[in-house]
Amino acid sequence: MKFFRKKQKENTDRSKFLSRLASVKLLNRLDRYLIGKFLGTYFFSIVLIISIAIVFDYNENIDKFTTNNAPLKGIVFDYYLNFVPYYSNLFSPLFVFISVIFFTSKLAENSEIIAMMSTGMSFERLMRPYMISAAIIALITFGLGAYVIPKGSEIRLNFENVYKKKQRADFIQNVQLQVDTGVIAFIEHFDGATKIGYRFSLDKFENKKLVSHLTASTVRYDTLSDEKYHWIISNYTIREMKGMRERITSGTKIDSLIMMEPSDFLVATDQQEILTNPELKEFIEKQKLRGLGNVKPFEVEYYKRFATPFASFILTTIGLSLSARKRKGGMGVYLGIGLGLSASYILFQTISATLAINADWPSVLAVWLPNILFTIIAFFLYKKAPR
Repeated sequence: MKFFRKKQKENTDRSKFLSRLASVKLLNRLDRYLIGKFLGTYFFSIVLIISIAIVFDYNENIDKFTTNNAPLKGIVFDYYLNFVPYYSNLFSPLFVFISVIFFTSKLAENSEIIAMMSTGMSFERLMRPYMISAAIIALITFGLGAYVIPKGSEIRLNFENVYKKKQRADFIQNVQLQVDTGVIAFIEHFDGATKIGYRFSLDKFENKKLVSHLTASTVRYDTLSDEKYHWIISNYTIREMKGMRERITSGTKIDSLIMMEPSDFLVATDQQEILTNPELKEFIEKQKLRGLGNVKPFEVEYYKRFATPFASFILTTIGLSLSARKRKGGMGVYLGIGLGLSASYILFQTISATLAINADWPSVLAVWLPNILFTIIAFFLYKKAPR
């Protein structure tokens, strides 16, 4: 009898252990159902809204495409194939908000959320599949924005410059930069098409004293050379100062390695969009080292690629807290509130980025300020959500 009681006790303990294990399992059938609803609605809203955007964009630009003889293959593969991921990622917070509001309102309207909570499910437990879905979207958004979309944006922007805008940043005036420790280069005019700079000077300092001054009529970047930073200097004069002595030499042509490239100072509009995260970080560090002041748009873009995915969690919390309660008026009210809040988030994000660039706000603060503000809103709505 003792043996059977011991065996029965072991079976009971095992059943309790399995029951506890099942209760703490990360994903059950309900979780998978909510995740499927969330992600399905999210991707469906992207397809629907971006399809409408493509129709309007094509209708607006068809005259430009026709006038500039844009090839059909270029329109489809170079422009619109890269148009879709770029704008999908750009407005991902809007799609997240709409998705949460839409399908959660349907669940609340059909009393499904009431049924879930009547079984003892807390609001915190209900949030789990929503946060998992938001994490999936955040990872996709970050991966696309940091590594994939920049390559496609380069193709798209090149197409726009040729067939839509008919303009490129092919020259620059009066550029000065530090190319090495104590070495300052100056170019009065640089032509991006020919890679030739006019009225060039190169000054070398030691202990804050000028020891060498080179002037030249032209300097050309050697695109045929296998060496990086290879420049050909023409019609040059070099003044070398050693104590009280000065030595002057001149010549018609000299090859030189100068630590600069045309891309360092020939910065095109929206160039920050075509650099991956490692390239963007390297560019910012190099420009700061050289003392150039055109890094704000690049810093804003770099930090925004981290802040935007985080917005998925904030807007998911706001959307769930708003739409989890069944109220009169249906989902129309929630969709209106959702669209207003998501649009205000994107607008606030744009305004803060502009303040960082034009008003010299700290880039990190400007980019994360919308997230900080909407986190406070999310916390307030979370506390007011049905329990």
